[in-house]
Amino acid sequence: MLSAASAVPSMITKAYGAPALINPFAGQKVKLACIGIGNQGGSDVMSFDKTGLAEFVAFCDTDMGAPQTEAVLKKFPDVPRFQDFRTMFDKMGNQIDAVAIGVPDHSHFAITMMALALGKHVYVEKPMARTFHEVELMMAAAKKYPKLSTQMGNQGHSDANYFQFKAWKEAGIIKDVTAISAHMNNARRWHGWNANIKSLPAKEAIPATLDWDTWHGVVQPVHDYNHDYINGQWRCWYDFGMGALGDWGAHLIDTAHEFLELGLPYEINMLKAEGHNDFFFPHSSTILFRFPERNHMPACDITWYDGVNNLPPIPAGYGVLGLDPNIPPPSSGTLQSAKLNPGKIIYSKELTFKGGSHGSTLSIIPEEKAKEMASRLPEVPKSPSNHYANFLKACMGEEKTRSPFAVAGPLSQVFCLGVLAQHLNTKLLFDRKTKTITNNKTANEMLHGLPPRKGWEQYYKV
Repeated sequence: MLSAASAVPSMITKAYGAPALINPFAGQKVKLACIGIGNQGGSDVMSFDKTGLAEFVAFCDTDMGAPQTEAVLKKFPDVPRFQDFRTMFDKMGNQIDAVAIGVPDHSHFAITMMALALGKHVYVEKPMARTFHEVELMMAAAKKYPKLSTQMGNQGHSDANYFQFKAWKEAGIIKDVTAISAHMNNARRWHGWNANIKSLPAKEAIPATLDWDTWHGVVQPVHDYNHDYINGQWRCWYDFGMGALGDWGAHLIDTAHEFLELGLPYEINMLKAEGHNDFFFPHSSTILFRFPERNHMPACDITWYDGVNNLPPIPAGYGVLGLDPNIPPPSSGTLQSAKLNPGKIIYSKELTFKGGSHGSTLSIIPEEKAKEMASRLPEVPKSPSNHYANFLKACMGEEKTRSPFAVAGPLSQVFCLGVLAQHLNTKLLFDRKTKTITNNKTANEMLHGLPPRKGWEQYYKV
């Protein structure tokens, strides 16, 4: 049997034969391996289970048996368990149809690339990856294997907002959009940290249950273990996560990005970076993304706001700032502590729209204008499947995924560019054709990031 750690896509094919593309008969369940079964990954397991369309054939987690994995293991005690995804594929590759990847941002890439090379459909949490180049390779791999379904885990992309935005755009209700404010003003894990940090956290003893080497993945140099890297804390650090933008951007600007055909920005400008440092994300960020004219649509600016007191301008007639039950609470902080719900304000030449996050629908503001427009609004179709069922039905050949890599990739790359601007606290000029940063050599090199550490290079070959 092939050694998992040394597997490359071409060798994978030799070891297992040609990728086994599936098209189960109607009613047959998808044999699903879940990689990451604690925290968000554990939530994904339960959501896939509720569809009734999945048969769990393997669970993998680098901290298998830790408290956050207990709920899944207790409910599904007989599913084979692994701590290294490479070992899982080595031993069970021919028993797996699809994988669900709910691990830290820095680990999405390698698992996805190996899974696609082995002919597995892939559901991966948002954002797709941590670097612009990794997302580019993931899109290329998905294009190489067109019969494999891919889905990024921005779950609202299968709910009411998706179908409403599409219907309103097609009916000409949403048109000539020139500006969007997207805001996430809840407390984040790093907000209480000292921004005068001079070095990474001190070395601590690695928990007995944790495979730190596999958890660390492609990132180099290798970091000493510290508890502030795991269980969601990874999101705080540039080396492992994508901050508030990568976490919530996919739930806030996804429909606008797709249906307004925004693609990649030509300018990314840091307007505010309170608490900026070289290690973790700012306490407050305001980032301006500028998109050009395209397909008879005007140029459009998206301004991103994060930070508890960093609110966007609120237009007249905005209305009640009440809590929206469709928006799940963040993993730290509560919606009740926020002054404004996570959401967006969309400005067109004639209308202004107010929206929330995830599947929350848009409303026209002020209320008087909404009443005037009510009779002209098109009927919005109901979603035939939630995001998890949509993926599994796509594996079965019954539907197409709504957030495939071809759609989610450019959106994720917008986040990668925003994070580069945050990290360097500067303005970046981006050439959309060559996909290069033209005014900052360091930033352009960071599109690729540092070379992967030894033993992980093989995943960067499509």
